[in-house]
Amino acid sequence: MPLVRRDPSLSTEGATAFEPRRDLVEPTLGDAAARLAAAQAMAGRPDAADGLGLALESEKDPRVREALLAALLAISDPSAAAALAQHLRSEDAWLRNACIETLQEMPPAAASVLPGLLADPDPDVRLLATEIVRTQPTEAANHFLTGLLDAETNPNVCGAAVEVLAEVGTADAAPALLAARARFASTAFLPLAIDTVLARLGPGR
Repeated sequence: MPLVRRDPSLSTEGATAFEPRRDLVEPTLGDAAARLAAAQAMAGRPDAADGLGLALESEKDPRVREALLAALLAISDPSAAAALAQHLRSEDAWLRNACIETLQEMPPAAASVLPGLLADPDPDVRLLATEIVRTQPTEAANHFLTGLLDAETNPNVCGAAVEVLAEVGTADAAPALLAARARFASTAFLPLAIDTVLARLGPGR
């Protein structure tokens, strides 16, 4: 990506609180290069997280989108995670996937939004959240996924959780897997998938 000379007025040193309309929209008059510079100037600023997330919703230029994501990754705190997590219900598949991938790169921050995502009323959001769990530390991942399995009523969401547990599951996950197997015994694909994970956990589970 070519370097963009930043306007000194956008320097983070001594900058005022981030205002997305002012910094990413109004002064640019549709100029993607200026929006790119504004996004880069906000990298690592916790006070910028909400505005960067808001800008992601309407931004269409690929370079600016990447800069917005990079700026949020540089923040990597709960506010950045929340700014990304709100887009998991977006109809824009690229945006959904990009936000998931960015959240996967900030496990400690992502952990702050996972309880809400895994309890979201929308099963699609819960399903997508299991992908974010994939890069959590093993103990945390098992905690999140077994908690989801204990309460989940949607077989597709359970299937997604089981798929991740196939990679990161430990013996601690066995009780939740067995309970889910009994609850979804009549669902064609789940019992076999769960049996596969249980077999990987071994007889000592």
